[in-house]
Amino acid sequence: MKPLRIALTKGRLEEKTVAMLESIGYDCSQIRNKGRKLVLCIPEKNIEVVLAKSADVITYVENGVCDLGIVGKDTIMEMGKSFYEVLDLGFGRCRFALAVPKGTNFYEGYHSRTIATKYPNVARSYFESKMDIEVVKIEGSVELAPILGLADAIVDIVETGTTLKENGLEIAEEIAQVSARVIVNIASLKLRKKEIENLIDDMRRAIKEN
Repeated sequence: MKPLRIALTKGRLEEKTVAMLESIGYDCSQIRNKGRKLVLCIPEKNIEVVLAKSADVITYVENGVCDLGIVGKDTIMEMGKSFYEVLDLGFGRCRFALAVPKGTNFYEGYHSRTIATKYPNVARSYFESKMDIEVVKIEGSVELAPILGLADAIVDIVETGTTLKENGLEIAEEIAQVSARVIVNIASLKLRKKEIENLIDDMRRAIKEN
């Protein structure tokens, strides 16, 4: 049978996932010593690992070229559509937050606000029932937008909040908690249910043991 294929977000989630799998006896030596390879094997488990950017993880799973994916909840909230989200891995924790210039009352007055963000869908969804907003998509350091007068506030991922403070911003509201999640292709869960469930059970065991 062909290997079970997992799309894995490169970087910190990759490192945390490999450590988790190794803790329960998976041989991840090919991933540890990947060089420039992007498709690697865990041979004794008949698993193939594809290293990809977070947005591409979702694309590969949705389109069925990968059976599972490991990706941050932030990416799922921004662009996820048709797949199953089956497990919170508990690492890669951070949060979505609305941040404003220090001392600002974001909701004061009745005019619409401009939000700068890398996550326009998350921002629009959050404010849909609250107020009218204009969203400006920013690719780089979103904290610059309020400083330059482009936006009234930002919606962004926050870990420690240090970057916000250093740029004169503060959290006005927390929007959602974020962590690494396992997603599964809809057809794969039907066709390879037992294999996928076994892998998910192993991951659950790793979470409990760590």
